[in-house]
Amino acid sequence: MKKTVLCYLEKNNQYLMLHRVKRKEDLNKGKWIGLGGHIEENESPDEALVREVYEESGLIINSFKRNGIIEFVNDDYKELMYLYTSDDFNGEIIECDEGILKWVPKNEILNLNLWDGDRVFLNKLLNNDSYFEIRLIYEKNKFIRSENI
Repeated sequence: MKKTVLCYLEKNNQYLMLHRVKRKEDLNKGKWIGLGGHIEENESPDEALVREVYEESGLIINSFKRNGIIEFVNDDYKELMYLYTSDDFNGEIIECDEGILKWVPKNEILNLNLWDGDRVFLNKLLNNDSYFEIRLIYEKNKFIRSENI
């Protein structure tokens, strides 16, 4: 099972979002997502979080909150994603080779072109839900349902 991390950086009631528009072959092409990516061998999820956020944004995370675990199931594909937020970071935003970074007010996040399953956990984040673990089930990249795990 593939393991990944995803983080929503918070500042002034906004999340830093990545609009995935730069790569031709991109499952997330055209979607808005948080920052993150794969966990490398012998790397913890927390270490991957810090590395991925830095690589994609140039920002250094000083501390973070573990918000949950999301399991994605899409036909034969399975992914385990560790979800984080952070409002404690520093540095200057750099250009990202995967897309365009933009601070988006939290009350506008759900209006973006998002994966339907992402709306499930983003609603939990926006409602300040406590730690959660959910499974998002897709068939042929179409969202079917979510389940608590």
